[in-house]
Amino acid sequence: MTEESQLVVKSSNCCSTTGTISDENFLKLDDSTKLVGVQVILILAYSTIILFGVIGNSLVIYVVFKFKNLRTVTNFFIVNLAVADLLVNTLCLPFTLIYTLYGEWKFGQVLCFMLPCAQGMAVHVSTITLNIIALDRHRSIIYHTETKMSKDMCAVVIVITWAVSALLASPLAIFREYGTFDLSPDESIQVCTEKWPGSSMNGSIYSISMLLVQYGLPLAINSVAYIRIWNKLKNHMTHGGRNDRHQRRKKTTKMLLTMVVVFAVSWLPFHAFQLAVDIDSTVLYMKDFKLLFTVFHIVAMCSTFVNPILYGWMNNNYRSAFLSVCKCNRPFSLRSRCSKGRDTLKSEEGKVCTDCKSTKV
Repeated sequence: MTEESQLVVKSSNCCSTTGTISDENFLKLDDSTKLVGVQVILILAYSTIILFGVIGNSLVIYVVFKFKNLRTVTNFFIVNLAVADLLVNTLCLPFTLIYTLYGEWKFGQVLCFMLPCAQGMAVHVSTITLNIIALDRHRSIIYHTETKMSKDMCAVVIVITWAVSALLASPLAIFREYGTFDLSPDESIQVCTEKWPGSSMNGSIYSISMLLVQYGLPLAINSVAYIRIWNKLKNHMTHGGRNDRHQRRKKTTKMLLTMVVVFAVSWLPFHAFQLAVDIDSTVLYMKDFKLLFTVFHIVAMCSTFVNPILYGWMNNNYRSAFLSVCKCNRPFSLRSRCSKGRDTLKSEEGKVCTDCKSTKV
């Protein structure tokens, strides 16, 4: 057992563990993350998520701003989601991996205060944006609102989303301490810990509150919104309303609903584990706590690269745009010569032909 490998606790930040425990019993726990085989697997897992996340989310951002036909309000929100996921890939995963492998804070005092806040902000932006997309579609489909949100209003909503997210994550920068932890008279490590005023209960209260804000509340809002939307569209189809517009709405709703399901399933183990730690601190002393935390974290982070795959699989416009970029074709365009809503790839012309009526995602 190497003492420096055992410094890990639950954290209010869902991206990484950046706290310490000085309890001697805790320091004696086994830590499988120091095994070479386990470290190789962790490095491969995190590297794969980072690679697919950066490529996929960057591609989403690129195609929306490159192709005018994709510049819709819903797609701008999807771009905002992609930006947040891209930040999670770049700000959370590399630093969490290094912290897990070394067991101490290697990034200095400034990043000790900045990184946890930035990480928390990126995750808040993702969850809030999912809610905004759901509520916007709920407004337009359930209440038959023909007036679409303007692009200027969309920009205002996105700015507010980032501002609120920064506010929610700010305690992670304010209540923090950077220092040295002495393992022995001859050995010490650098630590970056949460330091809450008063009792440690304040940290637990914040952690549970963020669990509700980042997972419980968004999941409830999304579930109610999409269940109502799905029932509305299902009833319309049952009564013979099979026009192209409702077919497109149904396909898009299915894609967005799948995004919410992926979010719920991937984050559930991580948040359940965090809640268990908040309720019963003895969970910290269970065997391989650090490895379990890391595995649940990897599962949660998979959500950051799955969304672009869903777009390409379930949405014709995104799939055609991705193919256009990947195959270095001429600019992606929506043409009216397509029949029955199907996409046709004109290889001889190097252009993508898509249902002209499915311009809106």
